[in-house]
Amino acid sequence: MNILILTQYFWPETFRINDVAQGLQERGHQVEVLTGFPNYPSGRFFEGYRSPRPQSQQFGHVQIQRVPLAPRGDGRGMRLILNYLSFALSASLFGPRMVQRPDVILVFEPSPITIGVPAAILRRYFRAPVAFWVQDLWPESLVATGTLSYPRALHLVSQLVRWIYAHCDLLLVQSRAFTRSLVEHGTPLSRIRYLPNSAESFYQPVEVPADAPERHLVPDDGIMNVMFAGNLGVSQDLETLVAAADLLRDAPVRWIILGDGRQRGWLEDQIRHRNLGTQFRLLGSYPAQSMPRFFALADALLVSLKDDPAFEATIPSKLQSYLACGRPIIASLNGEGARVTLDAGAGVAVPAERPQALADAVRELAACSATERAAMGTRGRAYFLMHFERNHLLTQLEETLEELVIHHEENKQ
Repeated sequence: MNILILTQYFWPETFRINDVAQGLQERGHQVEVLTGFPNYPSGRFFEGYRSPRPQSQQFGHVQIQRVPLAPRGDGRGMRLILNYLSFALSASLFGPRMVQRPDVILVFEPSPITIGVPAAILRRYFRAPVAFWVQDLWPESLVATGTLSYPRALHLVSQLVRWIYAHCDLLLVQSRAFTRSLVEHGTPLSRIRYLPNSAESFYQPVEVPADAPERHLVPDDGIMNVMFAGNLGVSQDLETLVAAADLLRDAPVRWIILGDGRQRGWLEDQIRHRNLGTQFRLLGSYPAQSMPRFFALADALLVSLKDDPAFEATIPSKLQSYLACGRPIIASLNGEGARVTLDAGAGVAVPAERPQALADAVRELAACSATERAAMGTRGRAYFLMHFERNHLLTQLEETLEELVIHHEENKQ
């Protein structure tokens, strides 16, 4: 198949769609990606990518077509709106002339939903079916992050979502709990299919060499290392993390933070204000391939989200990475993420936005023996292989796209 992947975010930004594109290409498909210039999560263009004109490049054997967009800046207000709208406009204007005619279009949709506008245009221009992979719910996620609260504006966004879903041939959901929102926006169940995220094949238990640089950053000195990896954003509920650290200031616990995002400055200010400098290590961003070594040195891996219905329906993509690496998990969230953690027997789950509960969970894991924590990791790894294994889900996606192409061709006859 000739597969066009439409995504606002792509390599060198760290998103799961990078691995999906490579996986489909490795299976013999011709894969082309239409995307923007990388600027997530820092809000600044990556070095070498600032350009007012479209640009082509290769990612392995995957062809990338990049269109200009406004960088997201601090990820707030008009800067973020301009980022969303500029990509939708550029992809709509330049996309039809830049990409080859596809057999099928796969749309990867973490926020924003506005990517559905160029998807609908490309669908009509090429007369190719669209599979829309829903990673975030709109308008629910706008409310959950505090981005938008005006009822009239939310109604307009909801109408846009309904229009976009109606102009897709199939909607894939990363969590079964998303289905209700799609149905409420007019999508029949027959056009909805569950396809969770996986994790790249390098996410697996590893032995860390004695001379590995990660060992200097995550010391093995008898202090419990609780590690958080990923975007430092509003959704991740860093307030609860900081409050729990304050409650544990006299306990032998160290918080290792890997990643970057709009809340990093706030986190640094809170650490200084609360005099928690000895409890935290903010290590910044590292290549995804180095994450398994970092994870192997952690005593527990933390996943957290705010208390909101939109996040209850979400399975955070980092959870698959944590499970794949076979480390015990502390889940400070509600809904699907907590359910997966408990179903896997991979650790402990506490309600979102409950600092005391999070502090108690850390103490609970700290009181476990190394053998008990290792057993949690082993169970988590087994659950990952059963429910989220990469090759199985790639096969499921491949078969879904092929089925969509066949159905589309039959309807044309």
